[in-house]
Amino acid sequence: MRILLFIVFLLSGLIIRGQELSYYLPSTQTYNPAVPKPEEVIGHKVGEWHITHDRLVMYMRALAAAAPDRIQLQVMGTSYEARQQVLLTITSKENHRQLENIRKEHLRLSDPAFTGSIDLERMPAVVYQGFSIHGNEPSGANAAILTAYHLAAATGAAIDSLLKEVVILFDPSFNPDGLNRFSTWANMHRSQHLVTDPASREFNEVWPGGRYNHYWFDLNRDWLPAQHRESQNRLNIYQHWRPNILTDHHEMGSDATFFFQPGEPSRVNPLTPVKNQELTQAVANFHAKYLDKIGSLYYTKEGYDDFYYGKGSTYPDAQGCIGILFEQASSRGHAQQTINGVLTFPFTIRNQFTTTLSTLAAARAMRTELLQYQRNFYQQMAKEAKASPVKGWVFGNESDETRTGIFVDMLKRHEIKVEQLQQDVSIGKQSFKQGSSYLVRTEQPQYKLIQTFFEKIPEYKDSLFYDITAWTMTMAMGLNNSSLNAAQLGALKTTPVNVWKGTKGTVNADTSAYAYAFEWSEYNAPKMLNSLLKKGVVVRVATKEFTTGINGQPKKFPLGSLLIPVQLQSKSRGELLTIMKDEARLNNINVEGISTGMSMGGIDLGSRSLQPVTDPSIAMLVGPGVSALDAGEVWHLLDQRYAMPPSMLEASVFNRINLSGYNTLILVGGNYAAFQTDKLKAWVQAGGSLILTEDAIEWAKQAGLVKLEFKKTAPVLDSTKQFPYAQRSAIVGAQQIRGAILNAQADLTHPLTYGYEENTLYLFKQNNVFMKIPSNQFAAPIQYGTQPLASGYISQQNLESVKKSAAVVVQAVGSGRIICIGDNPNFRAYWLGGSKLFMNAIFFGRLIDAGSARADED
Repeated sequence: MRILLFIVFLLSGLIIRGQELSYYLPSTQTYNPAVPKPEEVIGHKVGEWHITHDRLVMYMRALAAAAPDRIQLQVMGTSYEARQQVLLTITSKENHRQLENIRKEHLRLSDPAFTGSIDLERMPAVVYQGFSIHGNEPSGANAAILTAYHLAAATGAAIDSLLKEVVILFDPSFNPDGLNRFSTWANMHRSQHLVTDPASREFNEVWPGGRYNHYWFDLNRDWLPAQHRESQNRLNIYQHWRPNILTDHHEMGSDATFFFQPGEPSRVNPLTPVKNQELTQAVANFHAKYLDKIGSLYYTKEGYDDFYYGKGSTYPDAQGCIGILFEQASSRGHAQQTINGVLTFPFTIRNQFTTTLSTLAAARAMRTELLQYQRNFYQQMAKEAKASPVKGWVFGNESDETRTGIFVDMLKRHEIKVEQLQQDVSIGKQSFKQGSSYLVRTEQPQYKLIQTFFEKIPEYKDSLFYDITAWTMTMAMGLNNSSLNAAQLGALKTTPVNVWKGTKGTVNADTSAYAYAFEWSEYNAPKMLNSLLKKGVVVRVATKEFTTGINGQPKKFPLGSLLIPVQLQSKSRGELLTIMKDEARLNNINVEGISTGMSMGGIDLGSRSLQPVTDPSIAMLVGPGVSALDAGEVWHLLDQRYAMPPSMLEASVFNRINLSGYNTLILVGGNYAAFQTDKLKAWVQAGGSLILTEDAIEWAKQAGLVKLEFKKTAPVLDSTKQFPYAQRSAIVGAQQIRGAILNAQADLTHPLTYGYEENTLYLFKQNNVFMKIPSNQFAAPIQYGTQPLASGYISQQNLESVKKSAAVVVQAVGSGRIICIGDNPNFRAYWLGGSKLFMNAIFFGRLIDAGSARADED
């Protein structure tokens, strides 16, 4: 009977195409006619067309204007493409009158230091409802129209009671740019008589698709690192309220049904309390009841997990909140043929809308239990933090203040308190300098998040994961750090950090300087170098160390330091000094003036070991077959971090243009069969620098561009034993490297490692590319040792392949260089420890000696 109802709903949507509101809304509910219905504002029935972001915002504004006693609308911020991120706070008129008092009282639940009484019987629950963080999963945002209408216009005792007992933070579009990109695609291919063939263009977006934000990032992996403006705007609201439930409405493959959490029981983050999963199940019972009523198929506890805290449905779990993921089978257009029949867009919207109501019903029914859980959660965190021998974490890098500051800002977005050291501290073999090092005490409310930022997960109950298995942020940032015990913490002098500010940015010189110099270790050094080159400043890089006198004291400039000889410039001394002062201030980098070319040690300033730096002209190959995520990471790094955006070339353009205008080409993970290989090889031979990452290296090997070998992974199964068929997916799936942190050993004298001070580099591996170390070991400046796993899960077979393999291999091809980086140095915009490696490849790759990059013979 349920399957019959399912098919009836599908076919009915196909026949009438645009559904009346009665198809979606509760049949017994009455509505205020003064509140505009969706089609009266957006110009079409819900589900008839895909809502564009501008019309979505327009309707939210219309509802706020029509129902001011229930809805307050605010603009959280804007997306990269300047689309407004709006939030509707929806509750009763009485609650709105005292909303700030309600918020402050609610925040006491997450403050274990508050020992006064809290009247949970009178306190509303807070629910954050968010939709379509993946832009091409649009049923969520389209259902948001219906939910907002229902909450604004419904009348009667039930809605009055709900709004009295619940404050709803309503975010109709988590990803404005992606939603608009996809809606345009789906609408421009809609036929008057709907086409349901899955092969039709309507259901097959062009690269990169609408899933991602402007920079092709998956925003549902950005809740923890929060490197994007959309995430930062959203986190401001989350931390401003700290809700009891957060819902995250998604879509999945068209042949599926409907999923809601709990997820896989064996893949729950070990830091998540058992009570969280019990409450998730209790909420799930409401979803089941509501979906049963309309006859929709669904499932739980399969496929999806609650492991990585950077997703919308798991981030709340570390903060006394219940995060809930919904996954609706996607029509991807307006109506598509599936194994379950024709799946219509209105049907997908109806399921999503129905579970928004079931969520609110659960929040109302479980209100005091949810409030008490959040209170208990933070009180328990205080007990755990007090019992833990780790009382704090100290971190910092004196020579890279900006990278440290980026991490401080990341922590503070999550309301983690940070303090600055006011004294030098030595912990074991590590030293932390006052002013450039920071402290995070563990005894503070966000203890769980502090654990996930700093600690490693010691063991894993499962070998299958939906997303990454490690995200220790100090490793990702490449920052020195150490835990502190009570005695070490008690001896520290610190001051609170309200807003991080750099302390560098000065030029210690006047117009009489012989030359200017600055070190390459600072994170913004590539940005400053690029800007100087763009302004016509001649710059040299030190391939050998030199020591010179600064204010009467010797100062050593390490490998990679940059020199600006005054005599070589076309600008006047005054103009050059002004430029240096502006760049130093903007990039938080100290610049030293040098009064003589005669060094106190090392090379003199006229040495040939100070080599010219070429202005990079960068292109990245993109399009079908290329990982949009990897390409987006490079685009974001170069554009947002370093103000040097690359040209992006698809195959049809690459194959017809002259490449002589570029001196650097980037190929991220993917397959490049559509690109003319001979043309690419000729460009490298003529002197170009080709940077390959991840499985682009495998493609280059097959295409004859590079001469290297890969290590073969040992067989997974013992051929002498028989294994059950039912175990196949688990056994094979365990060999996928979902994301682990590896430590590699670096040759700090190599141009690719300029700016690094420690020979241990943390790299992120999410592939099965294992390069053999070539016989010419100078060609592999970064290698994995015998114990490469730093954090995360990796199968024993894969771990053996990583051991004694090359992380980076450089090959000379004619006058050019090919730089193979086996892993992802730019992962999700927060792997700042890899940025220097990548930028060194861009600026200094062509400086690598040809003999050191000689390839092994076939």
